[in-house]
Amino acid sequence: MEDVSDPPFRAVCKAGGADLMYTEFISSEGLIRQAAKSKQKLDIFEYERPIGIQLFGGDVDNMVGSAEIATAAGPDLIDINYGCPVKAVACRGAGAALLQDIPKMVRMTEAIVKSTHLPVTVKTRLGWDERTRNVPEVAERLQDIGIQALTVHGRTRVQMYKGSADWTLIADIKNNPRIRIPVFGNGDIDSPQKALEYRSRYGVDGIMIGRASIGAPWVFREIKHFMSTGELLPAPDLEERVCVCRDHFEFSIRWKGDRLGVFEMRRHYANYFKGLSDFKPYRTRLVQADTAPEVHAILDEIMHTYSSSPVLAHG
Repeated sequence: MEDVSDPPFRAVCKAGGADLMYTEFISSEGLIRQAAKSKQKLDIFEYERPIGIQLFGGDVDNMVGSAEIATAAGPDLIDINYGCPVKAVACRGAGAALLQDIPKMVRMTEAIVKSTHLPVTVKTRLGWDERTRNVPEVAERLQDIGIQALTVHGRTRVQMYKGSADWTLIADIKNNPRIRIPVFGNGDIDSPQKALEYRSRYGVDGIMIGRASIGAPWVFREIKHFMSTGELLPAPDLEERVCVCRDHFEFSIRWKGDRLGVFEMRRHYANYFKGLSDFKPYRTRLVQADTAPEVHAILDEIMHTYSSSPVLAHG
């Protein structure tokens, strides 16, 4: 998730129970040109392992070169993004655009597999549109040239994030006797109950959680607990929400510096405190705060004001 799954966010997700994480996707062109923002995204930490560096691009040679750079950064695997639907990526022939040119996707993937000693995984979508839901064919071809796992988001590129994710083709891949690699499902998993239902119904080897973890990094432990026991954990109380938000914020400051750390954290506050009544004035103050002491003071005030509130439900 661009501008979301950076090291500060990954730290709270790891603490919240995530088993495997990926970096933000990194532009192959940016890495080749040594762009500072792209290079910074290579930062990984020992406690994050296993961690994958995710790459995107439309040029085979640049993707190979970026895979070599990423390999040198020492991740546990390399992931190729063939799923990003946003116009700025797809219109450059990258991300989900490769679903319109499967031979090129196969060539690119094979070249990357040969360029690194690390496992290579792929994330993609069902197809470009409803007429080209070709992911079962894609899965076989990519497995045959050496990828070690496949994650499929249950929408086409044209759908973007609209409508409901369709996992039936994901199940078709998993049930294909030719498929030996792990298959992970992605899309619309926002509760422990749904995670268990989808894993049972579609038979996937694992579930990738994206948007549901924003402002709720404890969702991973909630899902794992429910899957193993059938019981729902109590929802995080206000103290935990403030504590996790503060941890996220402090890491953001350490990693990005005071100015950028404060600015980029603003997108997360509404999600951390979803469900609090009359929270809008506090959210406004948080997104207008310019310094770390201001933010900490507002978080303290939130804790004091809502300390008598009941436990909040995740959602």
